[in-house]
Amino acid sequence: MHRTRKALVAASIVGSMLAGGAIGATVFSAASSNAASISSTSSSSGNGTSNRVFVPNENKAHEASESAQREAQENAGQVPTVP
Repeated sequence: MHRTRKALVAASIVGSMLAGGAIGATVFSAASSNAASISSTSSSSGNGTSNRVFVPNENKAHEASESAQREAQENAGQVPTVP
């Protein structure tokens, strides 16, 4: 009975590994096929920033610690480049 139990445990482990491998292959192949089909339409402005809209932090505690240069950049709608 001891050999039967070992064989059953070994078969369970092998079965689990095969099932996990099949599920993993399915998930990763689906993810990689979707990544290849997504097209990027964003254009680069050349300065390393994206085309997202910048929303400044207008919290009073944050504003108190900001430099005048940073506040001027925020007010101009630019992503701040100075501390």
